[in-house]
Amino acid sequence: YIMKKEGKTPDEMSNLLNKKSGILGVSGLSSDDRDVKVAAAEGNKRAKLARDMQIYEIKKYIGSYTAAMDGVDAIVFTGGMRATVCDGLTFLGIKIDKEFNKTLVKGKEGEISTPDSKVRVFVLPTNEELVIARDTKEIVTNLKK
Repeated sequence: YIMKKEGKTPDEMSNLLNKKSGILGVSGLSSDDRDVKVAAAEGNKRAKLARDMQIYEIKKYIGSYTAAMDGVDAIVFTGGMRATVCDGLTFLGIKIDKEFNKTLVKGKEGEISTPDSKVRVFVLPTNEELVIARDTKEIVTNLKK
């Protein structure tokens, strides 16, 4: 519909949906969550809206998967929105050690739930660049065979 209404080509539509929508489209700033987080903290309303929408979607997925699995023993986060997301999941019995959570800087891992939390919550950092490099090496190696 948008393609037809706006007179866009399939390539232009693909670019719009895959490159200019989502966090970038809502925030108007960047698709990098770190940039949006800073802008939201500085009072940028569109950046705050983008963050709020992300948090809402994450909570929605956790809630729906918890229902589909009839409960959950643990939740693992790789990024920085973990405490804010968990604030909306208290119905699961999640309790976060907010002071310890603040000490986990980028690249550090640990359990951020309190001992009396019914669901354990962990932070495990990722290294997407390393995974991409390893996958690329494997593909290139297999091409040579």
